[in-house]
Amino acid sequence: MNNKKRNKLTHLQVIALGFLLMVAAGTALLMLPIASRERVATPFLTALFTSTSASCVTGLVLVDTGTYWSLFGQLVIITLIQLGGLGIITIATLFFGLADKNMGLRKRAIMAESINTTHIAGLKGLTRRIVLGTLLFEGVGAALLSIRFIRDFGFFKGLWFGVFHAISAFCNAGFDLLGCQEPYCSFVPYADDLLVNLTLMALITIGGIGFLVWTDLQRNGLHWRRYQLHTKLALCVSALLTFGGALLFWLTERGGVLEGLSAKDQILASLFSSVTCRTAGMNTVEIADLSTPSKLLMCFLMYVGGSSGSTAGGVKTTTLAVGLLYMAAGLRGVKKPAVFGRTVSGDTGKKALCVLMFNFLLAFAGTIVISAAQDLPAMDVIYETSSAMGTVGITTGITRDLAVVSRLTIIFLMYCGRVGSTSFALALFEKRAEPPVTFPEEDVSVG
Repeated sequence: MNNKKRNKLTHLQVIALGFLLMVAAGTALLMLPIASRERVATPFLTALFTSTSASCVTGLVLVDTGTYWSLFGQLVIITLIQLGGLGIITIATLFFGLADKNMGLRKRAIMAESINTTHIAGLKGLTRRIVLGTLLFEGVGAALLSIRFIRDFGFFKGLWFGVFHAISAFCNAGFDLLGCQEPYCSFVPYADDLLVNLTLMALITIGGIGFLVWTDLQRNGLHWRRYQLHTKLALCVSALLTFGGALLFWLTERGGVLEGLSAKDQILASLFSSVTCRTAGMNTVEIADLSTPSKLLMCFLMYVGGSSGSTAGGVKTTTLAVGLLYMAAGLRGVKKPAVFGRTVSGDTGKKALCVLMFNFLLAFAGTIVISAAQDLPAMDVIYETSSAMGTVGITTGITRDLAVVSRLTIIFLMYCGRVGSTSFALALFEKRAEPPVTFPEEDVSVG
């Protein structure tokens, strides 16, 4: 009995294994001849890269999604995106709940871990709201996008394009089918289209704000004081990064890729570029033509990403907020920071620091590996690893030029970025028991 308990997978290991199995299944399906337009078997590494990118809702690709993959291949990709966006544990929990009215504590704990909540009560109801809300937002988005795509591509193709891109945007995936107009063009042909831009930005923002924020907003309406601290921080940081990022992007690119555009189009492109880094991966401007300051700005936005318990990647808005609060408290000589009438716990601060550092070090290590493996512009490599680690999916165009080692590095970063870098590390090394010996404390000079 004790051996069984000892060998049982931890909650984090179940989540990590779930994503791994999903990637493996997607790879096998995408390797089938029926998955490509030319009806030829796709090479293993290409299928693995695409499956990982879709399952981890990233959007980096080695082949153009719209022209290389058949309808079957595109269906596999969008299914992986949907499962990856909601989280395979969320889907599994929904079915557990339908089949078993008395969901055990272990299943509840795994579900809570998968959506980054500490509360295990009411999870079945929360799961249903997540799935129904997702279908509602994606359905409305698909209907709005179809208006434009049916006009441009005909009824059936336009309807499929509307559904595909609504799911991709809501799940912050970044995959698109618009390569039929120009390979790897993303939404550049629709840079001045208000309907397409506003719909995509709304889907990306709603998907990236987090399921826990949805529930809080639904429960408390517009009563700010009733919101949980998590919701307040997520909303404030998201708004600051979205509009602040758009302003900085406009300042750095008004003489660059935005030059010559009307005021309306400049605002639209700046907002879209800021939102898509949170972590959608679609673009309406040519990323390769951006200035270095703009690329660095976007790397920072990709590093932060969306909010906890959402379809987005990155270290998360609340993690950044807690890290900054603890930094400010340290500068003022305060042990624990307080904000909005609440004190942030020390354990939360430690976790935030761990996530911030671990993600940075993984992206840095990935940059070193790729730079050592092949001769590529340093800024482009930093951009690529930031995009992979943040599960964003935008690129300066070097993805298809990556060597085998570099591609495997990006695959690893995408997986860690979606599962959670610290979660991945804990899944491998997590221990169930506290060490029997506590060593004496000693101060270390820092700073």
